[in-house]
Order: sequence, then structure tokens, then C-alpha cells
Amino acid sequence: MRLHNKVAIVTGGASGFGAGIVRKFVAEGARVLVADLNLGLAEASVAALGAQASQAMALRVDVAQADDVRRMADAAESRFGPIDILVNNAGVTHLPSALEAVSEADFDRICAVNMKAIYLAMCEVVPRFKARPSEGPNDIRGVVLNMASTAGVSPRPRLSWYNASKGWVITATRATAVELAPHRIRVNALNPVAGETPLLKSFMGEDTPEQRARFLASIPIGRFSQPEDLGNAACFLCSDEASMITGVCMEVDGGRCI
Repeated sequence: MRLHNKVAIVTGGASGFGAGIVRKFVAEGARVLVADLNLGLAEASVAALGAQASQAMALRVDVAQADDVRRMADAAESRFGPIDILVNNAGVTHLPSALEAVSEADFDRICAVNMKAIYLAMCEVVPRFKARPSEGPNDIRGVVLNMASTAGVSPRPRLSWYNASKGWVITATRATAVELAPHRIRVNALNPVAGETPLLKSFMGEDTPEQRARFLASIPIGRFSQPEDLGNAACFLCSDEASMITGVCMEVDGGRCI
């Protein structure tokens, strides 16, 4: 129960890494707002929690729209109380392509979901963190966890604009961590390697045994990341056990970035 009575928002929480984070957070005692563009999938994700479903709430949210993000934060506080944890997990990619072949619409979508959404969510939630009373130098007012990627550390070819967006997430995480540390707000990120999520096919271009073998050859531990891997790492970084950790962008990558 490392997150007992914590209130968390997880964007893109209906599937993939987000769903793994939701499951782990609920299992560790948190109450979670599952924000996703696909409301049906978010509701199914909450229902799948079974006896613990009352600890979660599904909400349709376009994370690139300020009004939706404000509604998301208000809904979390109305249902569960003051927010303790913000997980900016929602993300998109483009198909593997030459940099000049990526359409402007796809580029704008990547900027909106992978970058602007984090700006909007932090601008909405961080002031709520700052408004909470602090009980002393060891008291943490709030935690932000961003989903970056190994693509921002060791870019894969033909995914240039996705790589660049995740590099932005890493820099934004470090910059905001320094700014917010005096306010007792921690900001960290996770850098997962390609995982068994709905985005895997998009990263590879096509899901074939040959493409999987090529991707796996770059991961020393020999497997893709799983939603549970990210859930476990997220739980630690968002728990009080990590109260001295901020500005960290932790690889969950089976050794790929070594």
C-alpha cells in the first residue's frame, strides 16, 4: 500500500503503459482518474479492476485541449479529493518515415499530445500543488511523472519527430524539477523501450517476426517492456520512498541505452 490514499491522474490510462500504471497504483491503494480520449476503453479498463473498480474513475479527455484538462483536474478533486500525483502518459507517434515525408498534420499531432499536453496539465495541476500547505522541508506537496522514451536518449532512425518530442519531455522534466523543488514538488520521467502496447506496430511500421527480431536485437535483456514494468517503476517514483528523487529520467529498457 505504498500509495495509500493518494489521488492520481493518469492520462492515456485506458491501455498500454497507462493501463499498467493504473492497475499498479490501484493495487497500492491509490484512487485514480483514468483520462483517455477513448471513453469506452477507459470504462472497460476501470471495470477490469473488479473489486477495486470503485478506486478509479474513467473520463474522456483530449489532453491537448485546455478546457478538457481543467475539467479533468476538477473531476479528480471532486470525486477523490486533492490531487497528489499527475502522470502524463498519453502519447502518439508517426509511422517510420523519412523526416520530410512526415505530414504537417502528423507533426502537429505529435507536438500536441507529446508536448503541449504536458504543458497544459502541469499549468493546471502544479498551482493546485503549490496551494497545498507544507508541513515541513520533508513534506512533498505533489509529484509529476512524465512518460518520455529511450527514443529521446538513443534515437531510432526514421522516427525523427517522435524522437525529438521525447527529447523535449526529458528536458522539460529536468527543467521543471529544478524550478519546482523549492516548492516541494517532484518531477521525474520514465524512458521505456518499445513495449507490448498498441503503439508497437506503429514504431515498427509492420508487426512481423522479422521486424520484432530486429527490434529485440537492440534490447540486451531480450524482451519488450510490459505495462507491468512501467507500473512498477512509476509506483516507486511516485511513492514516498522516492521523496529525495527529482529530475530523474529513468530508463526501463532492458539495457538498450547502455
